[in-house]
Amino acid sequence: MKLIYIGNEYKYDTEAIMKLFLPDRHFEFEYGGGLPEIGTNCVRAPDEYAIMRKRVLREHILLYVIAGYGGKREKAVCRLPLSEEDYCSERLSRLLYEAMSRLTGQTSEWGILTGVRPVKQVRRLTALGMSRDEAIKELKAQYLVSDKKCRLACDTAAVQQPILDDLESRRGKAFALYISVPFCPSRCSYCSFISQAASGNSVKKMIPPYVDNLCREIVFTAEIMGRLGMAPDSVYIGGGTPTTLSAEQLARIMKTAAGSFDMSLVKEYTVEAGRPDTITPEKLKAILENGCTRLSVNPQTLNDDILRGIGRAHTAAQFFESFELARRVGFTSINTDVIAGLPDESPESFRATIDGLTALSPESITVHTLSIKRAARLGAGDEQRSNVMKSPAAEMVDYAAETLCAAGYRPYYMYRQKNMVDNLENIGYVKPGHESLYNIAIMEEVEPIIALGAAGSTKLIGRDGRMIRIFNYKYPADYNAGLELMLERKKEIEDFYAAEK
Repeated sequence: MKLIYIGNEYKYDTEAIMKLFLPDRHFEFEYGGGLPEIGTNCVRAPDEYAIMRKRVLREHILLYVIAGYGGKREKAVCRLPLSEEDYCSERLSRLLYEAMSRLTGQTSEWGILTGVRPVKQVRRLTALGMSRDEAIKELKAQYLVSDKKCRLACDTAAVQQPILDDLESRRGKAFALYISVPFCPSRCSYCSFISQAASGNSVKKMIPPYVDNLCREIVFTAEIMGRLGMAPDSVYIGGGTPTTLSAEQLARIMKTAAGSFDMSLVKEYTVEAGRPDTITPEKLKAILENGCTRLSVNPQTLNDDILRGIGRAHTAAQFFESFELARRVGFTSINTDVIAGLPDESPESFRATIDGLTALSPESITVHTLSIKRAARLGAGDEQRSNVMKSPAAEMVDYAAETLCAAGYRPYYMYRQKNMVDNLENIGYVKPGHESLYNIAIMEEVEPIIALGAAGSTKLIGRDGRMIRIFNYKYPADYNAGLELMLERKKEIEDFYAAEK
């Protein structure tokens, strides 16, 4: 399908709108014309196209869209005052949405809101003095968001607010610490993360020097943060699957962090033990004894056939055994992840997973919607990708929301990704008092994130809201080879905050 821009280059927002309706299509882009004037029969246009034009006239701005699809053609037009030129991209996206909705008969419950962080929109509106009802009215009017998703976003914002106030009280003094262990026992078919399957000898040989280098980066970065008078208030060891490492390696990383950073402000310490087939009593004891207060054990589904299909080498029974083991070892805050929309999973199978987890009563349950990335095996072929995108994920997500809220869980953080099945969302549900500080901080961008290890992305936030990122090498081999450069980059943290004073 060809997307043609005349008088504008609003590619990012409008391409996101097109993916709502045609998630498995490839788009070609053309700028500056090349087609007949709008209003003609478009005889040179391809069979599938969208023409988006912006004209700045003497008294107003004229925006219009002409889209062709399925042998039909639709047009949408609006005028904006010259003073509202900053809203042109948003309004052109809405025109495109309206035209494509008429052509396809489809709508999206999130309307034209395609950003990663919908709760930030609620916070923006309430900061303007709007009540909950007024914010919902604005989301519906401006972004075409459904009542259900408006309520979900507002409920999430309400749960977050006391935690955001608490984080605000530590502004300039605290940060969230992320430590990356990018290794897994095998690679899931839906995964596009930078993680290495630790089944081969080459990766196994890579792990010991990686742990050495990670510990060096921990010590180096802690010295910088100490000079700045800043300390972590949350720690998150993720991946990958950190429990791919041995108990001794996990203990070493955690002891290095505890001995290097000022841990006096830490309110939450999460370790992902995501794959049940990597969990042992020795690893859980090492994790608990070295400060972890929150553990993730993630089945993704309780259907063994689906688990085999996505490449996870464990069973539902192993998940239950690992969960109970974690309880016996002493973990009192456990999160479990599930994914709605996995290939071949039926609504009935997904309901059984939600019911099984609810009966187990973990402190939090995170419901992800499958996101198909081209870097994942599921996104490798257009036909396979198209089939996956047709899953009944919306029905699954609705069931999870109703069931978990009825069981006393509350939505506390939410984010969205590109290419999500049914244009849905990922959302964490939690029992009151177990909200993850780290998840809220990273999603709402209210606190610096200091990220260590391969694929770590440090995000610094200034007093005026200015943000910069500092990236580590993505792959463990590159990280091991380029550690000195990673340490040099970390000096930018001190430069950034020195300029704040």
